[in-house]
Amino acid sequence: MRCQLIISALLGLFLTFHININDAVVFKFTNFVCESYNQSWFVFHNYRLKAVSRNKVLLNANGTILHPVNNASVHVRIFKRANGYKPWVVDNYFDVCQYLRKRNQPIANIIYGLFKDFSNLNHSCPYVGLQTVKDFYLRPELLRLPFPTGDYLLALQWYFDKKPLADTNVSFTFVEDLMKRN
Repeated sequence: MRCQLIISALLGLFLTFHININDAVVFKFTNFVCESYNQSWFVFHNYRLKAVSRNKVLLNANGTILHPVNNASVHVRIFKRANGYKPWVVDNYFDVCQYLRKRNQPIANIIYGLFKDFSNLNHSCPYVGLQTVKDFYLRPELLRLPFPTGDYLLALQWYFDKKPLADTNVSFTFVEDLMKRN
């Protein structure tokens, strides 16, 4: 009896750890909008989404910083769609240059961890020249927060020398259907 109980417990653990939950998750971009407020400091050349499959959308963006930037900050907000976009858990303002030196912002760690492999924004200040994000797609295995199913908007307001410079708004959908397994 005891041996049978141990075998069934081990079988249960084996099945639990071998279920690929990422197959039941849809995590993809739905819209991407950028706007520069000061074309003499920053110019967006190209920003677009490209659907490569039903559940995979690539984000490509590039722009040029025309003057060296030593004081950059960003206001990060996440909105959840429910009869329009409503403020959700995240509303954070932080210094980008300090973050890239110390990596001391948990929310920024999650967002930066999603796109750092696809970008040249991986060094500390000063920033100048072409900045790119190429073929970036969302990977649910890197998302370390529990997200309820829904549509979201990540709003990033960029500031150079404490002056608003640009907005980057990225909409995405997150659907977790644990009953759907291949």
